[in-house]
Amino acid sequence: MKKCYPKLASLFSIMVLGFTTNGFSQLDLPRGSQMATVSQRIGITDVEIVYSRPSVNDREIWGALVPYGMNNFGFGTAKESPWRAGANENTIFRTTHDIEIGGEKLQAGTYGLHMVVNENNTAKVIFSKNHGAWGSYFYEPSEDVLSVDISTTEIPHVEQLRYEFNEVDASSAMASLNWEKKQFPFKIEVPVTDIVLTDIRSKMQNQEGFNRQTWEQAANYALNNGGDLDEAMGWIDAAISGQFFSQKTFNNMALKAQILMKQGKMDEATTVMDEAMPLGTVFDVHGYGRQLINAGQKEKALEVFQWNAKTHKNQWPVDYGLARGYAAVGNYKAAIKHIKKAQNRAPDAQNQNAIAANLTKLQEGMDIN
Repeated sequence: MKKCYPKLASLFSIMVLGFTTNGFSQLDLPRGSQMATVSQRIGITDVEIVYSRPSVNDREIWGALVPYGMNNFGFGTAKESPWRAGANENTIFRTTHDIEIGGEKLQAGTYGLHMVVNENNTAKVIFSKNHGAWGSYFYEPSEDVLSVDISTTEIPHVEQLRYEFNEVDASSAMASLNWEKKQFPFKIEVPVTDIVLTDIRSKMQNQEGFNRQTWEQAANYALNNGGDLDEAMGWIDAAISGQFFSQKTFNNMALKAQILMKQGKMDEATTVMDEAMPLGTVFDVHGYGRQLINAGQKEKALEVFQWNAKTHKNQWPVDYGLARGYAAVGNYKAAIKHIKKAQNRAPDAQNQNAIAANLTKLQEGMDIN
């Protein structure tokens, strides 16, 4: 919808004159609408908005200073222009990886950010591949790479235009322009796992790949973030054996067992952990026993605690482990016997207090796991 604003045309003429004077100046002078940058990392993706911050300054904003719809501002090559979504130069939106906005894909890159403001509390957010023009005076619809329809919301007064990132979580953020009493929110979603795994695959071909811990970290990330389990298994196998940097450790064997369990290969996982236990510390094995209890494998957990007590005699916390193992299978008499031994070996007040509380539970016939 094309509109004509005589007063607005006069205002923009003044703005254009100011632009021309500063454009040929060699001086770096302060502006009325200060430049600002706001950024947010989502996963390993950096999103940045560069803009200028006009003030309300007791002016009528929506439908006046910022007219509704598309408009001819009387300068530049554009027949009709959206709002520059800020002041001075083009507002710039950058992303280091492909993202989605409003469910639509936006490739990694730098874009001019514009908005069309409507009277019915809606707006359109436009991302243009032309990010170097001044404002929206040279806007060309064919250069749009994405436009998203949004709803605006009413907010408390904001004197200086401000962009911010709200509601940030592991894979998304809500970006918003806030000015006067209106907010323009648009959701940014990032395929974090895909991006991270792609980055991992690339780095494994470079210097980072000549390190066992890199392969372990890669396998662990894939395991816990919905990655390909077969790929994760290949990575952890490389860390364990077959490469010049490989070394079999309790931790990487335990990670391999977790991958096997997630693949439903429980017997193979148990075999791997039986091989791993001699490589672990008393605390490593104790932690494995507790994991088995949490997984419902109570008899196997007791066997692990018994192995730990036999292999690491008289060390803390083997008796505490036996107490947990016997309690898990319902043998509270044996559990009480071992927790009393553990109480005498506890190295600090925190563990002593925890053991005392668990002893009371066992004496009352309660499980301590």
